[in-house]
Amino acid sequence: MIFLTVGSEYPFDRLVRAVDELLEHTFPGCEVFAQIGDSRYTPKNMAWTAVLGRDEFMNRIALSDAVIAHAGMGTILACTEMGKPLLVMPRRERLREHVNDHQVGTAERFMRRGNILAAFDVGELPARIAQLRTFIPSQSLNNLQGVIDHIDRYIRELESNMPPNGKSTRGR
Repeated sequence: MIFLTVGSEYPFDRLVRAVDELLEHTFPGCEVFAQIGDSRYTPKNMAWTAVLGRDEFMNRIALSDAVIAHAGMGTILACTEMGKPLLVMPRRERLREHVNDHQVGTAERFMRRGNILAAFDVGELPARIAQLRTFIPSQSLNNLQGVIDHIDRYIRELESNMPPNGKSTRGR
């Protein structure tokens, strides 16, 4: 079973719709449970809920064979800690899915380390989902302090590039 999660802060209809359509046309019979947040798209080919509590969220990851998600740090760290194969698709600022493109950088960094697979657009999803079935993530993040230090450096780098009010003004 695959667990699809998009977090709960912002809708991510593009990912939810793409996975739902792939289940109908490309991966029929593949079992997916989705946590879709504040999505405006209603899945037709998978079981879903809007929001899960922390314990249920962690349980869904633990019980899944693999996870598909936005490139959120909480999901990346939970999957890495549990050794779960993870495919992420970062939210994009230009599509108004987030306030900036930090998820692109996050996906690139963890993908280079071998911890995750990443699809940077919908067209990459079928190949990456097929790859997810045999993907074995690198366990190089088992050192918790190393993970914390890595995230801290990355957040400081993001903050140094953000305007004083903390909000991106590009494309608005």
